[in-house]
Amino acid sequence: MIDKKKIVVVLPAYNAAKTLKQTYNEIPFDIVDEVILVDDLSSDETVKIGKEIGIKHIIKHEKNKGYGGNQKSCYNKALAIGADITIMLHPDYQYTPQLLHSMCYLIANNVYPVVIGSRILGRGASKGGMPWYKYVANRILTFIQNILMRQKLSEYHTGYRAFSREILEEINYNINSDDFIFDNQMLAQIFYAGYEIAEITCPTKYFEEASSINFSRSAKYGIGVIGVSFSYFFNKIGLGNNEIFK
Repeated sequence: MIDKKKIVVVLPAYNAAKTLKQTYNEIPFDIVDEVILVDDLSSDETVKIGKEIGIKHIIKHEKNKGYGGNQKSCYNKALAIGADITIMLHPDYQYTPQLLHSMCYLIANNVYPVVIGSRILGRGASKGGMPWYKYVANRILTFIQNILMRQKLSEYHTGYRAFSREILEEINYNINSDDFIFDNQMLAQIFYAGYEIAEITCPTKYFEEASSINFSRSAKYGIGVIGVSFSYFFNKIGLGNNEIFK
């Protein structure tokens, strides 16, 4: 806890058996109270390893619900067990758990209600081996999003995120997509509700076991991102009716 605020780390997992233990062992349990593992019907031993390393809260989906569907289970469970601060940490070890202190204190001290780890601030993306085409796409999409949403984030596509309880209770994330576009819909909802989002520099790692999506799904994601941004813009000026912003 920090100032009597309960801190919960959620791990949305899919075939994370090779990296789960390493990720878990670096979680700072001097402040983290609970860990939730949600397995999206992995074909490996993710759940078995989760039990072996002592994760108390494990949810195993009976069918694959997708990246967004996994996060919904994560956040719903975190709220159910009384989380005041919830941090999504990918169990593929792409993001370092060592940033949890910095992210949590910003929320616990009521500086920001949301904190994300940016791979673009500094040189985290290039040093970590982000493929050049992903970097270019990230920059182009972020540029378009900032214009349409009138914001100044360095990136919208990181998977390292921390939320206050207030955010998870107010934002209707359960109505969002079950696919990868869920992340962008959630950030758009947060901005639409008038909240601010903090960013901290985040190193990242790209290696064989780190999760990634193929080109066709990346293209679908990119189109979806632009669609969410335009929807946000039109809803803000009174010409849209997207239910995710209601």
